[in-house]
Amino acid sequence: MRKLTFAQATLEAMAEEMKKDDKVYVIGEDIARQGGVFGQFKGLSQEFPGRVIDSPISETFIIGGGVGAAMVGARPVVDMHFADFVGVCMDEILNQMAKARYMFGGQTKVPLVMRAPDGMTFGGAAQHSQSLEAFFIHIPGVVVVTPSNPYDAKMVLKAAIESDDPVLYFENKILYKEKGEMPELADEEPYTIGKAKVVRPGKDVTIVSYSIGMKAAKGAAELLAKDGIEAEVIDLITLSPWDRETVFESVKKTHRLCICHEAVKQGGVGAEIAAVAAEELLTELDSCIMRLSSLMTRINLCNSQTMIGGQTLTALIAKKDCLRLQLEAYRALAAEASDLAPRASRTEIKLYSTVDVKALQKQADAMAAELRQLDNQLQATNWTVDL
Repeated sequence: MRKLTFAQATLEAMAEEMKKDDKVYVIGEDIARQGGVFGQFKGLSQEFPGRVIDSPISETFIIGGGVGAAMVGARPVVDMHFADFVGVCMDEILNQMAKARYMFGGQTKVPLVMRAPDGMTFGGAAQHSQSLEAFFIHIPGVVVVTPSNPYDAKMVLKAAIESDDPVLYFENKILYKEKGEMPELADEEPYTIGKAKVVRPGKDVTIVSYSIGMKAAKGAAELLAKDGIEAEVIDLITLSPWDRETVFESVKKTHRLCICHEAVKQGGVGAEIAAVAAEELLTELDSCIMRLSSLMTRINLCNSQTMIGGQTLTALIAKKDCLRLQLEAYRALAAEASDLAPRASRTEIKLYSTVDVKALQKQADAMAAELRQLDNQLQATNWTVDL
């Protein structure tokens, strides 16, 4: 099976869709001449002359023009350069793109894809590093997707371009260079918007994430597996509408839920999932819902490749993220095992009677100490974001 980077996978999706439908075109800053700021459009303008357009530096024009073109029959893919710039064209997204089909009584539609590179990156600082997807899951009328690997990046982008609804396609900048297996065209399976994937089955805890957060989720599951804890990991892929059925089925099996994402915790995607799970699955939960994410703070200019104690800052943050997930799982299990509530069933009592509570607490204490040490190392760099 061949391997492609995330950027190459999206490029392949664009080329296939542009060959299939001559109404598909691309517009944005520096995409024809430069091939995109991350190379995600490289060579496309040569293959499709006149259909890959360099725009003025005006997000309002890029999105507004795309909405207008979509309403009269085109299928534009509009590139935001950086997701952080969506504030400039928010009216075009909120009041035009999301509402045109409704306000015209279904006489028109807006088959548009907005591609938006997001997330922290090397030296991106405060205005080029944000994860803003939660802004848009609050808006009826738009679909929000954010794939985590090259294969999904391709299939989700193809589904987005073919959709008759406006789709906001968030693509994490760090993931562009990530390589993944890509089946041949005949073996590809189309993606259905709104469907999540169980990427790792398990029975003890459900970990839900998306985009670059999947790296931490899968890493934590691997760490937990070494101690006999089987985590089920779910990649949401689509954030609005999100796949409640897949998440709920998993939680009913594991009775524990953890959501992690790179975006800030306050008002994040995790808050929505946690709230709905608490409303509809309260009697299924054996412990509190956990949310792991960034603090409510800006992102500074510290170079992610800075070496600290022989490790890069990126590696330290990834290690800390995985360790926090593992620590919370240990603490939850230890608390449940040491405090058998009257509501516990005979099966639960039998399960917990085999758990060495003191050993779990000792391991949790050791992890907490390691986390404090990592915190001290990160604080020494003035790194203000707690992943």
